[in-house]
Amino acid sequence: MATDDFGPAPELGSDGAAGGGGADYAAEAQRVRDAVVEPGGLQDTDLPQVLHTAPAAVALIDLGEGLVTYANDSAAGLTGGRAPLPIDVDAWSEAAGLTDLSGRPMRDTASPLSRVAQGIPVSGEPVAVADAARRGSEATEEEREEAEGRLLWVTGFPLSEAVNEDQRRLALVVFLQLSGAGAQRHLEMVRDRAVVATELSFTISDPAREQNPLVWVNPAFTRLTGYELDEVLGRNCRFLQGPNTDPASISRIRTALAEERPITEVLLNYRRDGTAFWNQVSITPVLDGQGRVVNFVGVQSDVTERVMVENERRAALAAAEETREQLRLLTESTSAMSASLDTTGVAEALARIVVPAMADFCCVDLLDEVDDNSSVRRAAVNHRDETKVSEVRDLGRWVSPTEDGRDPIGEALTAGTPSLLPELPVRPAGIAEQADLLRRYEALRPRSAIVVPLRARGQVLGALTLGTELPYGRRYSQRDLYLAADLAARAGLAVDNARLYAREHGAAETLQRSLLPAVPTMRGMTIASRYLAATDGAQVGGDWYDMLTLPDGAVGLAVGDVVGHDLRAAAAMGELRGVLRSYAWEGLGPADVVDRCDDVVQGLRMAAMATAVYARLERGEQDGWTLRYSNAGHPPPMLRRADGTVELLTGNLSPLIGATREITRDETAVRCEPGDLLVLHTDGLIEAPGTDPDERTQLIVDTLAAQSPDMPVEELCDRLLGVLGVEGLRDDAVLLAIRLDHHAA
Repeated sequence: MATDDFGPAPELGSDGAAGGGGADYAAEAQRVRDAVVEPGGLQDTDLPQVLHTAPAAVALIDLGEGLVTYANDSAAGLTGGRAPLPIDVDAWSEAAGLTDLSGRPMRDTASPLSRVAQGIPVSGEPVAVADAARRGSEATEEEREEAEGRLLWVTGFPLSEAVNEDQRRLALVVFLQLSGAGAQRHLEMVRDRAVVATELSFTISDPAREQNPLVWVNPAFTRLTGYELDEVLGRNCRFLQGPNTDPASISRIRTALAEERPITEVLLNYRRDGTAFWNQVSITPVLDGQGRVVNFVGVQSDVTERVMVENERRAALAAAEETREQLRLLTESTSAMSASLDTTGVAEALARIVVPAMADFCCVDLLDEVDDNSSVRRAAVNHRDETKVSEVRDLGRWVSPTEDGRDPIGEALTAGTPSLLPELPVRPAGIAEQADLLRRYEALRPRSAIVVPLRARGQVLGALTLGTELPYGRRYSQRDLYLAADLAARAGLAVDNARLYAREHGAAETLQRSLLPAVPTMRGMTIASRYLAATDGAQVGGDWYDMLTLPDGAVGLAVGDVVGHDLRAAAAMGELRGVLRSYAWEGLGPADVVDRCDDVVQGLRMAAMATAVYARLERGEQDGWTLRYSNAGHPPPMLRRADGTVELLTGNLSPLIGATREITRDETAVRCEPGDLLVLHTDGLIEAPGTDPDERTQLIVDTLAAQSPDMPVEELCDRLLGVLGVEGLRDDAVLLAIRLDHHAA
């Protein structure tokens, strides 16, 4: 519809009413109302003629039916003649191409026409004309462009009350076109009223000007930032930034503005008085009809409370996670260090745990167990980079002395004083003149260090040194020192336990070895023996062997094992060995010797139980031997014949000594020839962890069979132990090998 369809387009004043030299809009509407409403009531026959001459687009709505029943020429022109009357209000709006200011059809909104049709007065409201095609196919392109995007000012009100049922109740709707500066001022008025009234901070900047300065802010911006209007207009809003504003957030905002796209960021800004607040900034570009950015609209909101709550929540979660990790570290370190029974193993376990959990590299120094504690050895080192482990080991006391003359490791070892060194010097004074040490130090590039003593029962046993490395290593704090001290205390206890165990084991092993006889020299025999102390548990038990020449010329031999792995088992072994020797010396047969031992063990409660084999080797009148033996629950002896065959001597097996006396033991006799080899052992040799004892027994048999008949018995013992792999035995073990030679002349 052309502008002149409504006559001259009035302009709106600041209050939204007509003004600025045009006809007063309120007066215009009142003239129409006066023309159609007389003191005596509504004259229907006069309405069409009066309204046809009205200087505006006018329509009548039947309030009872909700229909547009009349439209003057200007109003009919809005629909392009495509809406035959009467017609539903919403259908008439669609035919006229009316929408709200956001482009939604009137049917989908609480449109002014719908409210008037309900008898609700509308004092004035803008609507848009969005459908240029409604003007018909004959409209020119200029007319279509003119129609697109026009605004109409709508007012409406009921004309009268119905006097009786025959009278209709009508409402009057008047449309006035807004154009030019009037339309622009109206939109600005609507925007200003909404934006100024809100509590949200609004800003508008002008990208066409240098630095994209602010050209308008609402009062909420002043309340939020403390800056008055004259202090911000013409300035870029970067004045809100401060020393702790995140540069990354600023960079993202700058990039979004350059790319003319919306963005929302939360960043730290500063008010005029210098106080900081967390500002959620949303920036949106405003486009003109050609899609060009003419302004940026910013909305600022103080979200300090929300950010602080979130930061507190994150800090609490981080603290809880850190505590959990520290507890896990302490638990794992205690378990790992307790699993080792020697001091070096404890130190190595500690070094593996703290790198990289607490340090980039570390070293553990231990004081040797001497009277003056003056000897220090570097027991373990570790570095997250395996190629630098040697640098840590060779550097020695790499934080000693410091520039103030202190020797942190020396202080930890002598006085038990912990040290926190947050920042290490680039060139420590103590090694500045030592070129090799300085080179290693600079290659290591330490940044921060902690030195804590390993202490137990009031005695310093060593020192743990932790270090971080430039450029990414962290700076140690007091909290780290507390954790390192806790770790060191656990390590000190583990080291002390390992030392106590070593002393106890040494004493027990000395006791046990003292109870074992030296390998005797026997006429017509070559003998070799091995005693292996276990490397697990108490490392001492009741295994023993014995050989003695008896008064009747026979040779008595015994191998046994008292149940248990402690000093009591070793002591009981000594007693049982003495009892067995006394009965063997009397010349009793093997079965009787074992039975007598059983009686003593049970009668005197000497030991819980024991396994044993006792045998007598008796020389024949010519070359040859007779072996008589009795076995009380012990692994069977093995007899390797000169031709390479191996026999397991399993005859007359009986219960353990101390188990029962209800069974009478018997003995078995075996003929032996010169060159035969007799092998006896305890169960520690075949009961290795994760293996089958029967398979290991067969391994011994196969190994014996594969050796040459003249292999020296010493070499044979070593060969057997090598094949069996006796490292890490959980029980001590005995091996006794006897080769029978020709009788001596």
